[in-house]
Amino acid sequence: MALAGPRSAQKRLGSRAEIDDQIDQLVRGGSVPSTLSRLRYLGERDYAAEKLQEHLHKVLEERSRRNLAAVLAGLEARSAEPALVKLASDGDSTVRMYAAQGLGKLHSHSVNVLVPLLEDKSIGVRKEAARALGASRNAAMSKLLLAAAKKEPELEVRAEMLVAAGQAGDAKQAPALKAYLTSDSEITRFAAAKGLCLLGSPDGFAFANKLLGSQDRFTRRQGLELYEGVPAKKATPVLSPLLKDPDRTLAASAARLMYQGGDKKMLEWLVVASFQAKGDEKLAYEKELETLQLADDERKAILRKAGLEK
Repeated sequence: MALAGPRSAQKRLGSRAEIDDQIDQLVRGGSVPSTLSRLRYLGERDYAAEKLQEHLHKVLEERSRRNLAAVLAGLEARSAEPALVKLASDGDSTVRMYAAQGLGKLHSHSVNVLVPLLEDKSIGVRKEAARALGASRNAAMSKLLLAAAKKEPELEVRAEMLVAAGQAGDAKQAPALKAYLTSDSEITRFAAAKGLCLLGSPDGFAFANKLLGSQDRFTRRQGLELYEGVPAKKATPVLSPLLKDPDRTLAASAARLMYQGGDKKMLEWLVVASFQAKGDEKLAYEKELETLQLADDERKAILRKAGLEK
């Protein structure tokens, strides 16, 4: 009867059958990246999340549980949030890490389960918990993250906490972040500057612009990286001149950051620039477009609008 139904129903049934098969293969040792990529392509994310959870309840083998948790976290299905909340207190630290990662991707407001993970014995768990708390955009988390950073012995985890403190959004914490700009650790200084830029602090932008003024292209790219996540309204005055920079990797990255910050015209700029470019320059634009996961039909529509494709 289902096969005799509407074509859309048949397509959904086919997708769900493939989802079942993909998850079965994952349990038997299939690749996490390829499984996740295929499930995201097929759509039906809520169905996939439901099936992954069913297997998590049944599977006991450690590696399979970890792989199932990794795919569930990467699926970005809102319906999976309750399951990820439960997995955040799992006995396996790797599963806890994936749970925190998944909650971060969902910008979850379940901060009550994430805060205790800042003191987890696992470095990976603490790092992902910090990222998730920053992604929650809960301003009350900024102060808490800075307090955790003071006690954190691992430089990389401390750096994530400082960035997350800025991302969480409490501008009153800017002075505490600024104090880290004089740290002996380069990674700590950079993280503090990034946190300050996310808060819209002039101190953070001054740090970033000093790097952008360097003659060394890699240092300039570091400066550009500090504008990741900054609204286009604040980033555009600095980044728009970079669209003409001889370093096309820098130009393409600047366009992508402005687009993600809210300047929708920059997507058109990237598509047209890529169409007209050749060789390595084209690769620079395509890398940024791949990051944005631009669909082929959307690319074609932009080129038609620009009169570059029929």
